[in-house]
Amino acid sequence: MPDYRTSAALEALERRLRNARRLNVVLAAVCVFLLIVALADGGSRHLTGSAPGPAATGSASATGTTAQRATAADSLARRDPADRMALGPADAPVVMVEYADLRCPYCALFTQQTLPALLSEYVDTGRVRYEFRDLAFFGDQSVDGAVALHAAADQGRFREYLTTLYGAAPDHGHPDLPKEKLLDFARTAGVPDLAAFETALGSADLRAAVTTATGKAQDLGVTSVPFFVVGDRVLSGAQPVDAFRELLDDALAKAGGTR
Repeated sequence: MPDYRTSAALEALERRLRNARRLNVVLAAVCVFLLIVALADGGSRHLTGSAPGPAATGSASATGTTAQRATAADSLARRDPADRMALGPADAPVVMVEYADLRCPYCALFTQQTLPALLSEYVDTGRVRYEFRDLAFFGDQSVDGAVALHAAADQGRFREYLTTLYGAAPDHGHPDLPKEKLLDFARTAGVPDLAAFETALGSADLRAAVTTATGKAQDLGVTSVPFFVVGDRVLSGAQPVDAFRELLDDALAKAGGTR
């Protein structure tokens, strides 16, 4: 004879699991909604966090007017021709903004496995501009790494330094970034004036710029890295290249650019 008490308990457990899964989906959607609204409104919410979470995508298509959605995207895109931490033409139809930490393993994975294809297919062809944003989550050495990236970018070696640093990342965990390593990366990346680079590593102004940028990102509600904003949509995590292609193609179509 079957144990109906056990069967009923299992059914109750299954119902609770289904409800929990539904709640997770709802919470993910709410997080995306809050970020988009924060971007559209100028953003004053303050959320904190340090570890990359599961991937999430979202669109502002159901939130606010078209003008508000445009404001959300445009408020993040600097389009400054003098921005040394950006790649691609300032007047490209679409801007992709990445928030990243130099000690983040998922950021390293994106830069090594996905970014080269996106640069070749979208940025180098003039259709998309890529803009990097500091989000130093993982302690003082994250700030040190971001300062080093700024120092390299000031000498025209942003892409080379980013690739070199992330290329040396371990398979697991957060790398240590002592001054000696940061200098070695500069040599490998071909930074021309190493003395000036070393001096810049101690720059109070660069350090303040990194901490200010991190605070602004957290005020917007960005709580995990890497985090991307493209047009009126967001993407979280080191996703496969096709997820970014879908995002960029959609933004290009909305912007009237060629796909």
